[in-house]
Amino acid sequence: MSRPRIVFMGTPEFAVASLEACFDVGDVVAVVTQPDKPKGRSGAPIASPVKERALERGLPVLQPQKLRTPPFVDELRQYAPDVCVVTAYGKILPKDLLALPVKGCVNVHGSLLPRFRGAAPIQWAIAHGDTETGVTLMVMDEGLDTGPMLATKRLPIAPDETSATLYPKLAALGGELLRESLPRYLSGELTPTPQPSEGMVLAPIIDKEDAKLDFAKSAVELDRRLRAFTPWPGAYTLLSGKVFKVHRMRPASGKGEPGAVLSAGPDGIEVACGEGSLVFLDVQPEGKRVMRAADFLSGHKLQPGSQPFSS
Repeated sequence: MSRPRIVFMGTPEFAVASLEACFDVGDVVAVVTQPDKPKGRSGAPIASPVKERALERGLPVLQPQKLRTPPFVDELRQYAPDVCVVTAYGKILPKDLLALPVKGCVNVHGSLLPRFRGAAPIQWAIAHGDTETGVTLMVMDEGLDTGPMLATKRLPIAPDETSATLYPKLAALGGELLRESLPRYLSGELTPTPQPSEGMVLAPIIDKEDAKLDFAKSAVELDRRLRAFTPWPGAYTLLSGKVFKVHRMRPASGKGEPGAVLSAGPDGIEVACGEGSLVFLDVQPEGKRVMRAADFLSGHKLQPGSQPFSS
């Protein structure tokens, strides 16, 4: 049996392991990735990690500005794909593209569907306090991560997990899932099954406002959110009207008016929350470097009972 012809669509580092898996199970005839984006102070365009890997393999790389422009589907048609594999490409695929490959388009999604449909499943799994996540291989339809499922692989979420530590684990798991399940799907051994009708949770795109610490929430929830939003957008509050980032903290059992300073000393800055308290360990005042909270306090006095922080 000849190896399947695969068109791969993906963009960030998360997708590279899936691309590597496709090299193992078929012939990758083309790679589609987002256009190069300007980065850094120079504003020079930077290729995506997927593009870099594809060029290393000498593969054709397509970077359409828009997928819905009819000539792009015509361009893709010349590669005669048996299947299109999509991992974190970054755009919704139009109907004509979904219908182009013989076996349709399959997607590696970074959650156990239908939980966390959307752009940021990894972050929201941590933010919601889930103890388990995983990856799902599904056949794509026109909806947002609504297609029928082919297979899943599960992974525990560690108590101190951050998005930064979970990303590479799930990326590797996605590659394993493709190696195990894509050949079985293409041979007809795996049949797509509809997603469960219950348990759907959305995972919307994350923005800077999600980093704002709302001390009315519980300390446990705010700690989860910091871990979920590490490395970006992190967590911050306002101190005297200026951004005060918190890079590391731990939940504690202190009680008080939400936002009130309970203690400030060598062990950190303890702030009351809606339930429990948070101890700030590593902080970054606006315009300054990251420092230990104790070092910050050597030049800034915070009185217990005061409410210097605002969200």
